Amino acid sequence: MNSSTSSPIPSRITTLLVYGRAPLALAGLICAILTMILRNPSLYFLGMACLVIAMVFDLIDGWFAARFQPHHKLAELAERLMDKLVYSLIFPLVAFGMMWRFHHLPESSPNQHLELFHAMFVLLLAIIVLMRDHFAHFMLGFAQTHGEAPGMRELSRLRTMAATPVGAFLYGYAFYIPEAAEVLPNWLNQIGGLSLQTMMVLEVFFLIINFGSIASYCRKYGTFCLDDLCLGDVKLRRKILATLPNSLTIMNALMGLLAIWFAQQQEMHQAYIILVGAAFFDKLDGALARKLGLIQPPDPQKRRNITTGGILDDISDGVSFCLAPAIIFYILMDRIDHPGMQMLPYGLIAIIYAVAGITRLIAFTLDTNPTPGFFKGIPTPGAALLVTAPFIMVEQARLSESSSLLIWVYLCSGMMIFCALLMNIYKIRYIHAGRYFNQNPWMGRATTLILVVFAFTDFFGYVAFIYMLGYAISPILIGKNSQEVSKQESRNTVHN
Repeated sequence: MNSSTSSPIPSRITTLLVYGRAPLALAGLICAILTMILRNPSLYFLGMACLVIAMVFDLIDGWFAARFQPHHKLAELAERLMDKLVYSLIFPLVAFGMMWRFHHLPESSPNQHLELFHAMFVLLLAIIVLMRDHFAHFMLGFAQTHGEAPGMRELSRLRTMAATPVGAFLYGYAFYIPEAAEVLPNWLNQIGGLSLQTMMVLEVFFLIINFGSIASYCRKYGTFCLDDLCLGDVKLRRKILATLPNSLTIMNALMGLLAIWFAQQQEMHQAYIILVGAAFFDKLDGALARKLGLIQPPDPQKRRNITTGGILDDISDGVSFCLAPAIIFYILMDRIDHPGMQMLPYGLIAIIYAVAGITRLIAFTLDTNPTPGFFKGIPTPGAALLVTAPFIMVEQARLSESSSLLIWVYLCSGMMIFCALLMNIYKIRYIHAGRYFNQNPWMGRATTLILVVFAFTDFFGYVAFIYMLGYAISPILIGKNSQEVSKQESRNTVHN
């Protein structure tokens, strides 16, 4: 018997959940407009309540639709349509709301420039969210037209789950009314009073998820799509395919610059998280380039093929994983007022690390005999995340005036020198992290879980340091068998 016939109430609930989000988002839009005009906390609270309810609907409507909707495919299509409609309402609204918040800042506020930068960043985020939706719609439509089974990868699922909660969170921050703090619930006051740095870290996370989702669609359907669009023009096809990996590479460099800014703002914890984001973009652009066949040289007759993507990748890695750790180290050490710092040549140490990292990148680029799936010497992202992890403990010890400050300072200095050497000892082989995660999916999930659980705790620096130390000694644990497996996988990839 059809489930809708035997259970009319769940079927109606499903319809309410699927189609009820758009009116709720529209109600939130109206409340936001009235809040900006009247500055009424009741309207602000009502709008936030509508978005929270829409968020709950978004999280559970798929489960109900799969079980109680007689036309599951139609319900799935309706859910996607509602997603596009809700996102089209919420994200431009919060971008406008951030400008409204900036406009009502007191003239004496010291963060006016930062608030303006943040408002522009949210506008960029809103554009990317909507761009991702249109791109996903195009790719899924193309897949169905050509008989490909449309699927959703983990990053796309994560993005779908996170979009409405993030939109509601940004709404609560953008339209917050400080003078009404006494009449608003405490949780709304906490959202509205968050620091810019914390907000930007959350937004960067969501930005990464969106780019990852776009990349996953490209990896799955990109080559099929361009085979039709480019009509056999190999050069045009390659140029179009290279656009997204190059964009991800540029995001890598921007994350490095943003990490320096966070460190300058004495937010070392957030700076490290941003560097993790830079490493993610670095992994993502390489994985996408390999999947799209862009790592194969355009002219096999040349001994070395230098491409725009390769140059961009080296520059971005140099910014995020060579210059950024060195600059952050110098900023951090220069901020410490302790007699034991007088004999420490931290400026020279920073220069040594930056030069060693750039030297390693040059050697990597010019290497004509790479080991498939492995790096010669520790890669610059691994070195950067290893040396910067104890920076968090240095900052914590400095702020708390702990007696262990000098211990952490000298540990950081030693790690900078150690990693500068380790990057350029080419006889040591380090497994490609992306390849290892593909071979062992549980490890990737465990890493994500560790990051999520500890990211906003005081233990994050310790956990990250121990984790990266494990990677530093991984050549001892990963033997030659793994190298042979990687070589075989690389041969299979080329043949396929």
